[in-house]
Amino acid sequence: MKIIKVSPRGYCQGVVRAIKIARQTAEQYPDVPIVMLGMIVHNRFVVEACQELGIQCLEQPGMTRLELLDQIDQGVVIFTAHGVSDEVKATAKAKGLTIVDATCPDVEKTHTLIRNHVKHGDVLYIGKKHHPEAEGAVSLSERVHLISETADLQHLPELTDVLITNQTTLSILDTADLIEACRGKYPDARVSPEICNATSMRQNAVMSLTDTDLLIVVGDPHSNNSNQLREIGKKAGIPAALLIETADDLKEELLEGCETIAVTSGSSTPTSLTSEVIETLEQYAKTGVFRIIHQNRPIL
Repeated sequence: MKIIKVSPRGYCQGVVRAIKIARQTAEQYPDVPIVMLGMIVHNRFVVEACQELGIQCLEQPGMTRLELLDQIDQGVVIFTAHGVSDEVKATAKAKGLTIVDATCPDVEKTHTLIRNHVKHGDVLYIGKKHHPEAEGAVSLSERVHLISETADLQHLPELTDVLITNQTTLSILDTADLIEACRGKYPDARVSPEICNATSMRQNAVMSLTDTDLLIVVGDPHSNNSNQLREIGKKAGIPAALLIETADDLKEELLEGCETIAVTSGSSTPTSLTSEVIETLEQYAKTGVFRIIHQNRPIL
C-alpha cells in the first residue's frame, strides 16, 4: 500500500493569523470576557482549544452575526476569519465593545472590492447560502446579490454595471460554471474571481492525483473548504473520497483493496489531526496491523 501525503494541506496563512490573534487576545485580556462571534474557523477542535484559553465561541444555527451580537453586552468581541459586515462592526463599536478583527486578508480584499463597486453598480456574489463568509459579503450592501445556484439568476431585479465575484473557499470547478451562467445573463459584466490561493492550490493538488484508489480529506464536516476537497476528488475521478475528522474515523474495511491512498486536509484542519491519520495509515501499510495512533499533539 502506498500513502501519498498531498501538498499543500492543512492550515492556510489566514487561519494561522486568526489563531495567533485569538491567543494574543486571551493573553492581553486575562480578566475580561472574550466572545468569538461564531466559530473562529470551521473546526470543532480549534474551537474547543480557544474555549480552553477562555474564549467563548458564540454560534447558533440560523442566526446572523448581527443577531448573535445582540447577546454580547460587555468585554471583547473577536470577529472570525470569515469576516463580518460593516453594520456588525458599527454595532459592536456603538455597544462599547473592544473589537478584535481576525478577518482573513483575502476576505477583506473581496469586501473592499465590493464596497468600491456598489458605489456605482451591482454585484453578483457567488457563495454558499448561510455561510458566514457569504453573509458578511452580501450584507455589505443591498446591491450585492447572492448566487448559490443558476436558479438564483431568475429572481434578480434590474441590475446595472454588474460585477461578478465569489466566496474565497468555493470549488474552482463549480465557481467557473456559475460564473459562466452569470455571464450568460450579463455578458457585459466584469468578473473578478476571488477564490483564494490557498484554496485553489489545495484543490489543484487533488485534481492532479493519478492512480489513486482512495482520497482521505481530514476536516470538520462543517468546513466548506474541506467538503470541497472531497467533491473535487470525486470529480477528478478518484473511486472513493472520504471526509473524516480524526484518525478515529478510520476503519480497516475502508482501506481493503486500496493500493494507493492520498491524504489531504482542509485549510482549517490542525496539522496534528492529519499527522495521526497519516501515521496510522503508514503503520498499516508497513505491518498489515490496523491500530489508531494518537500522539496527543497540541491543536493550536
